[in-house]
Amino acid sequence: MEKAVFRVLGRVRWRPAGFGFQARFTRCGNRNLCAEQGAGSGAEPEAQKPCFTDETVQTLLSKMTGLNLHKVFKPIKQELKPPTYKLMTDEQLQQALEKASEVAKERLKMPPVLNERDPIDDLLADDKILDGITTAKIVFTDITFSTPHRERFIVVREPDGRLRKASWKERDRMIQVYFPREGRRLAPPLLFRTENLPIVFQQDRHEDVLNLCIIQFEPDSAEYIRIHHQTYEDIEKHGKYDILYSTRHFGGMVWYLANRKRIDGLLIDMIQKNMLDNAECLINLYHILHPETQSAKEAKEQTACGIDLIKIFMKTEAQRAGYVELALQAYQNAYSTVASSS
Repeated sequence: MEKAVFRVLGRVRWRPAGFGFQARFTRCGNRNLCAEQGAGSGAEPEAQKPCFTDETVQTLLSKMTGLNLHKVFKPIKQELKPPTYKLMTDEQLQQALEKASEVAKERLKMPPVLNERDPIDDLLADDKILDGITTAKIVFTDITFSTPHRERFIVVREPDGRLRKASWKERDRMIQVYFPREGRRLAPPLLFRTENLPIVFQQDRHEDVLNLCIIQFEPDSAEYIRIHHQTYEDIEKHGKYDILYSTRHFGGMVWYLANRKRIDGLLIDMIQKNMLDNAECLINLYHILHPETQSAKEAKEQTACGIDLIKIFMKTEAQRAGYVELALQAYQNAYSTVASSS
């Protein structure tokens, strides 16, 4: 059990003027909130680059995610109870299936993809007269129930007399103390350590890791982003795309790979599984994210689609063009065989 690093001496309900904590979010077009580029990152803002929440992007990602009811409603461990049987007419069965599809679509809503939040290092005061009075940090937290957590005023008095705003890690911890979220722990499970994740990945529990990560961390925290990226890298390395297919995490993985121009493995997998529509969506997403590429320009000039679109990408952008070509040839041969036999 790790040792406590600070004490809470009081519950502060006042909020000094000028110390409101502002969330670092900005609107992207008319869509939902997207992460704002850090002011201190030195990177030029990419005004034309679409956000994860853009309608076109979400439509493409949703199409590629798929809707496998058997996977969405897979059995989970729970208390043993006698099964319930219902006699239905064909019309009632169709209505039940439609209802299940709506519930499945709700479960497949993708978690947000945000940039990492900027660190907090604001010093509010340096009172030397308080130096040495205590050996522990003192945290003051505004626990007003109606205050959004992002705007909640939390400060730390250091043993040397400095008064500063709480870091993100300290903020998350104190918010969990006063406003506990079900399933979230004060200390993250050892499972999330970088050296422990590969052991879990060997058991193909990538989806479980991501589900737990969403509960434990905020979507713009460094830990959340690191765990997601490490999970995507393992899936890409071993070609285990099926693990996240038809889950709420598939879109985030595709977005990650497309941003880094590493879609060859996923593209080959889609072609081998005769999912040509998904392959077309994948390349279209690639072109939206990288409109400056030769592939995007040629596809736009030729208004290419289907196999022609894949061939353009294969010749101009693919890093594993030979494997893409072999997969495409196998698909075309199989299609020709089926067409001739029918």
